[in-house]
Amino acid sequence: MTFNATLETNNDIAKITLSGELDASTAPVFKEKVEEAATQNVKRLVLLAQDLEYMSSAGLRVLIFAKQKMGAKVEIYIVGAQEMVKDTIEHTGFHYSVVMLDEYNVQHV
Repeated sequence: MTFNATLETNNDIAKITLSGELDASTAPVFKEKVEEAATQNVKRLVLLAQDLEYMSSAGLRVLIFAKQKMGAKVEIYIVGAQEMVKDTIEHTGFHYSVVMLDEYNVQHV
């Protein structure tokens, strides 16, 4: 399956919708969207991952890059991650650095 990442910024929230398979060949697309979001001076980065079927270590490296690039004051939310993606994030302990949510709720985000 192909990978797709789309960025939408509204007020101080950047949302990146991820779909498909995030691996070494597609991670640069995700990284580009993170870099674009970082220039928007947002307070929150929301990653909508309901349709993300797979994430390799390359995708995880972009998540770590996002945390560093956005800075400590920017909260990162990962919403609706499928079990395989969630396992990848949890096995590395990165879930302690982000907020994991089952569904997108404006009150949380």
